[in-house]
Amino acid sequence: MADLPTHTIVFEILTRLPAKDVGRSKSVCKQWYALLSTQDFVKIHCSRSVVSSNQRVLLIDDLTCSVRPIISNNNDYGPSSTVTFPFHHQNNDVSILSHLKGLLCVCLNHTYELLLWNPTTTAFKRLSTPDSHGFYINNLDAIGLYVDADDDYKVLHIKRRSGVLGVYVYSREVDSWRNIPFITRQEYLSPHFNWSAGTFCGGTLYFTVCECWIGGTNVVICFDVNSEQFKEISFPPVPSNGMVQGVLVNVKNVLHMFASTGMFEMTIDLWTLQGDYWIKVLSCPPIPPISLSLWCDITHYVTNGNWFVMTKLGKLFTIEMDMKPFECFYPVSWFRGFKGAVFVQTIVSPSI
Repeated sequence: MADLPTHTIVFEILTRLPAKDVGRSKSVCKQWYALLSTQDFVKIHCSRSVVSSNQRVLLIDDLTCSVRPIISNNNDYGPSSTVTFPFHHQNNDVSILSHLKGLLCVCLNHTYELLLWNPTTTAFKRLSTPDSHGFYINNLDAIGLYVDADDDYKVLHIKRRSGVLGVYVYSREVDSWRNIPFITRQEYLSPHFNWSAGTFCGGTLYFTVCECWIGGTNVVICFDVNSEQFKEISFPPVPSNGMVQGVLVNVKNVLHMFASTGMFEMTIDLWTLQGDYWIKVLSCPPIPPISLSLWCDITHYVTNGNWFVMTKLGKLFTIEMDMKPFECFYPVSWFRGFKGAVFVQTIVSPSI
């Protein structure tokens, strides 16, 4: 096998295999195991895996954790398969905080510990340390996953504790946490502000920061992952006569936001970020009143010119979009539900 003249061809073929088949291929021979374990192979395989056919929906409820494919023909969930958590938990008390290139950052709610987990390979890494790093408190903290210019997978953890804000970065490469400065308005330390999970796009992590009452302040906080500097940009100019919620989505490395506003009837507009300013892409008709329980687990699904809004129970409505088709599937669990995620099946490891 080592003398194969077709090494390049073999490499090209293997980088196009599904993630689970790569795992099986490691047992073929020592040479393949070494090849498939290199960072170069993982990086190229990951870049070729980020396609719609490799996307999966992971849903957690009180009894099961399931993974479902997305059926492109009817834009719905396919048959589910049960997933067994490889780490100790209590009654599925696992919250999904962020996701990037096949890795999920999750919290064990009974211990507050943070973990990196690849549900395709089942590999995981605990991020908690004896000096109190890597512990997450719901409704106070915010998490973002990103990759820097050196291809190091990192976790940004924003912690609010009794009016004190701390920002910490975990590096997969060095397996440790460190503190970084964060200069912003003190009012954002208040628990009246709801921080979203970070959305990684174009070398920046973006967070929505929304005040939890009608007419409150809404902003977007940006974190440049290479300079490690923060800045604040404005929210899209949406009406403030109701509750406002912004959901950030990376579509082909361009940041978009589903901005929702209203009370009994909700309106959702789709915006795109150009520089530091928001441009409206489209508006949907007012959505008829639906129960709060449905709004607590909304998924936006845009594909081939149609925009779907779904929950675990199925579609809420469909909007035909008069724009160039693009594919994107991203979830948002409102009011800190954190019980669903969309991930791409990759072989990216949570540890080096």
